[in-house]
Amino acid sequence: MDSAVLLNLLGNENRRRILRLLATKPCYVTEISEYLDVSPKAVIDHLRKLEEAGLIESTTDDQRRKYFRITRSLRLEVSVSPYGFGAKSAYPAKNSLDMSGRCPHLTIEAPDGSGASNDIADLAGEYSRLQDLDRELSLAQRWVQGRVEDTLAKIDERLGTEADSRFYAAILAAVIETDGTPAAVADEVGAREGTVNDAMNRLADVGVLAREASADGDADRYRVR
Repeated sequence: MDSAVLLNLLGNENRRRILRLLATKPCYVTEISEYLDVSPKAVIDHLRKLEEAGLIESTTDDQRRKYFRITRSLRLEVSVSPYGFGAKSAYPAKNSLDMSGRCPHLTIEAPDGSGASNDIADLAGEYSRLQDLDRELSLAQRWVQGRVEDTLAKIDERLGTEADSRFYAAILAAVIETDGTPAAVADEVGAREGTVNDAMNRLADVGVLAREASADGDADRYRVR
């Protein structure tokens, strides 16, 4: 689901309260109406929007009473800082996802599934371990975000307040990863070569990059000082 659509949908407090209630158990309209202390008509309107978005679904019991429940898990992340605003939504990965080699900067001891147990004690222990891992990952995300902002602040300080620090940081990283020519860096960061060349010249002027003229007449190369 598009994160902007999800943000608009969850911007309503009553819809958030409905989801909080449905996260505990399936409910019918009258239950939700009493919980929210709003009219059944308003509840039905909220439920319709949540259902159209695919967040909830309804089933009917033997007494023809319609129950609503959350249909699937969804995660929404919002990042707000002096250096950018972003929102992204994602569904949990399938159990078959192979995590080996996907997190080179993080060690995750994920079970391979070959010896999976259905014993209730083992399942409870696995749930507790995953809860701990979720808390650790949340803390790691906050740590990384703080380091990112510190790094961009230092780039701003070095280049001046008019600089687009994220763009210049991407260029510097691309210089390290490529042969340092404007064409290669432009391809790496996905920007026009002329724009990249101007930025690299500025980085060279302030002493961040060193410009190396090519002896064979090819494009100049740059390296980080």
